[in-house]
Amino acid sequence: MCEGHSHHHDQTQAESVEMSPEFEISRRGVVKAVSALAGAAAIAPLGAAPAGATTRVEVAKQTTNKWKPNRYLLAGDHHIHTMHSPDATYTPLQQIKNGENNGLDWLVITDHGGTAHQKYAIDLISPEIAAARKQTSVHVFQGLEWNVPGAEHATVIVPPGRNTVDVLKKFEGMYDGSVLADLKKVTRATSTDGEPMAVEGLKWLQTQVQSGTIPMALMFANHPARKGLDSPHEVRAWRDTAPGIAVGWEGAPGHQMAAHPDVQAALKAIGSTTINGRGYYDNSPGADSFAGFAPTASENPYRTYGGYDWFTARVGGLWDSLLAEGKPWWITANSDSHSIFGSSLQGTHLVGGIPGNQDSAYYNTTGSYGAPVDSGAPINLYGDFAPGAYSRTIVGVAEKSYLGIMQSLKSGNIITTHGGIIDWADIRVTTDTDKQGVTIGGRTVAARGDSVTASITVKLASVVNSNGVIPQLKLVQLISGAVTGPVTDKDTIFAPQTTITESYTVNQTSGTVTFSHTWKNVQGDFYLRFRGGDGNKVDATGNPMMDVMGNASPWESLWFYTNPVFVTVLK
Repeated sequence: MCEGHSHHHDQTQAESVEMSPEFEISRRGVVKAVSALAGAAAIAPLGAAPAGATTRVEVAKQTTNKWKPNRYLLAGDHHIHTMHSPDATYTPLQQIKNGENNGLDWLVITDHGGTAHQKYAIDLISPEIAAARKQTSVHVFQGLEWNVPGAEHATVIVPPGRNTVDVLKKFEGMYDGSVLADLKKVTRATSTDGEPMAVEGLKWLQTQVQSGTIPMALMFANHPARKGLDSPHEVRAWRDTAPGIAVGWEGAPGHQMAAHPDVQAALKAIGSTTINGRGYYDNSPGADSFAGFAPTASENPYRTYGGYDWFTARVGGLWDSLLAEGKPWWITANSDSHSIFGSSLQGTHLVGGIPGNQDSAYYNTTGSYGAPVDSGAPINLYGDFAPGAYSRTIVGVAEKSYLGIMQSLKSGNIITTHGGIIDWADIRVTTDTDKQGVTIGGRTVAARGDSVTASITVKLASVVNSNGVIPQLKLVQLISGAVTGPVTDKDTIFAPQTTITESYTVNQTSGTVTFSHTWKNVQGDFYLRFRGGDGNKVDATGNPMMDVMGNASPWESLWFYTNPVFVTVLK
């Protein structure tokens, strides 16, 4: 990894960052300032104003995430656990240092919500996070893994501030599904009678932002298809209720080592007959699962595909169904790091002496297990990577600050990668009307009859990953579909007009590659997105194959996904 400049992040206020005309690979292993499109330093002026707009200014107002030749890319992880979760191992500082050592620039501590967490753990961890911020250059957010009433889990992110802890504690006490179940206000944390409480919780967060109590709040649904609990109508309700807060989901879950053969062998050695799925996606429909996610002989929503959640990996699936409505909805990739494969550290208060099997009854009376102890030998029972060791959520920011990172997450300027399959990618989408164009997560405008060009430039992997190799990108896919407007049936799952528009073969092993596609004479709104991979385990349709239960090395099917760009055709 190349050495770059040392950075110190101010922990209390936003810091303005001058844009550099150059790019560098820093010691964190991500591009800090990138001039990604070769020869694009000179930006052409906007073209004539389209029909329906009278000036170039009006055209510009209808675009978001404008493409610029230089920006900063910061790698992070918004789903990380500590000993203050009822099922995790490490101290906050240990996890923060894990992320820092793996090149992360930001991370969010998201210990599980629940009665004991709300009563004890928030107050315990808050000063520990504050102290840890003084020992790292990483931006460290204190968040929450919300037990969404009637659904699965979600990351809630709030920036550091005087009201952060108070807001998180009140929110959890009033709207966490596990807390509500303990109070007998809902049947179960995941039962459908809790769905209205999830909507009310998002409204409450929205009120905290509108009142100025906190400057921002974000929600990303975690491992959304894992148990089939996040129904399409719930996701749409979250997005429509609080579109500035509920902004996306994990396109790829954590626990990527869970189905590795070495983990299965370690389980067998202690007499376990458990067969893990990659990401612990090894479930079948349950009492609270949405019936429309029924597995078939050829397709199983409860499994991962190339390490990505079925909602995201399936072309024309639920993610595309949301995008086809014209709804911005973003994806991320995270570690969900509880206990790290190969670590010798184990938690305290073990049941049966088995690492990772801690006594939840102890946690429920304390809100913490305390710091882990060293077992003296690597533990291969664990199914997780350390933060940043495998999964990365890379955001393009104009400002290296807490609010700058959150604004980029909110705007969808996000790339997700696994196993270092690429260093970075840059998208630029231009039209005859908008010649400057927009980048990832953006929305551009075109007049009817315009040509629209989408280009992706990829910096091929140049750094040895944590598996000891420099991975090779073999294919890139352009996926696009019509924006057809709001659906009548809120449980719509599929977008049949979305297809793999073009596939590109990558023939070089280093440097950058650029691929472009032009749509001519456009007549209606559409969106586009890119993904790419190592070419292993791709089916005849171009989609990643379903990961095999109990035998899915995360290193054998590596992908990156970008977020979409929307094209609005002015009438």
